[in-house]
Amino acid sequence: MKYRQLGNTELEVSELSFGTWAIGGAWGATNDNEALRGLEAAMDAGVNFFDTADVYGDGHSEELIGKATKGKEDKIHVASKFARGGDINDPNTYSKESVTSYLDATLKRLGRERLDLYQIHCPPIDILKDGSVFQVLDDLQAQGKIRHYGVSVETVEEGLECLHYPNVKALQVIYNIFRQKPAERLFPQAKKQGVGILTRVPLASGLLTGKYTKETTFAEDDHRNFNRDGEAFNVGETFAGLPFQKGVELSTSLQWIKEERGTMAQAALRWILDNDDVTCVIPGFRNEKQVSDSLEAVSVPSFSKEEQEKLTKFYLEDVEPNIRGGY
Repeated sequence: MKYRQLGNTELEVSELSFGTWAIGGAWGATNDNEALRGLEAAMDAGVNFFDTADVYGDGHSEELIGKATKGKEDKIHVASKFARGGDINDPNTYSKESVTSYLDATLKRLGRERLDLYQIHCPPIDILKDGSVFQVLDDLQAQGKIRHYGVSVETVEEGLECLHYPNVKALQVIYNIFRQKPAERLFPQAKKQGVGILTRVPLASGLLTGKYTKETTFAEDDHRNFNRDGEAFNVGETFAGLPFQKGVELSTSLQWIKEERGTMAQAALRWILDNDDVTCVIPGFRNEKQVSDSLEAVSVPSFSKEEQEKLTKFYLEDVEPNIRGGY
């Protein structure tokens, strides 16, 4: 496992880390024992960073991480997120009282006294422009409850707005072969300012595994069913904003990327890791096998300049016109 510095902080995190939305819920059936085995396998392989949120299974993923990392708090870094447990449009959600309450509950579930990275969970841009929440986070940092803070954003514009605040140390962004826009302006500017980049939805909700067909169906409690067209939250969080049928069609034409790279999923993760502006990629998982499969991405061959140019052309001509929602 290789490690990359999180912006200009002292944190060194595994370039392939893991997100824990899937083990909390909203991805179909979950199994805690399988989730814990997956977390253990990741740590055994050198993964030292996990991303979660207080709304993943109403805190359940935080509890699982707390259980898996007990006694390893100094070695395993954890990032969590807040705001989605309330009304994200209400300024009171970002008040000192509210944020402190969210943080205390998160720390209790994790069994920790301090959080390594605390992120605002996809807030509206008006909240970012107001900026009051950053003073709240500065205060919590001064109290020693958080080491650093950042923002999970939906759009490039939101990410650039966050960079106006000097103590923002990380941005979490949707980035994958189907979602290349952040690399144009946001990533270079973040790197210039010493801000780390965490890339989420790296497999476009599974489209970039190449395993789906147009007939594939998902469980009722799976966001790939109930948020397919953005009915519950930002459409970009599901299939990278692509209509499912079109996404399957596009993924079929990408089968070539897996040549000499194991699986299509491993190749898709490798493509992200090839970008030096990225701190780490955080695929999800539900069991040990999915963890092991993703970990293989760190050792498969990188993409050549010609292959990268081919994928950029594919994105601009075939993918971008089909993406829905702001990004």
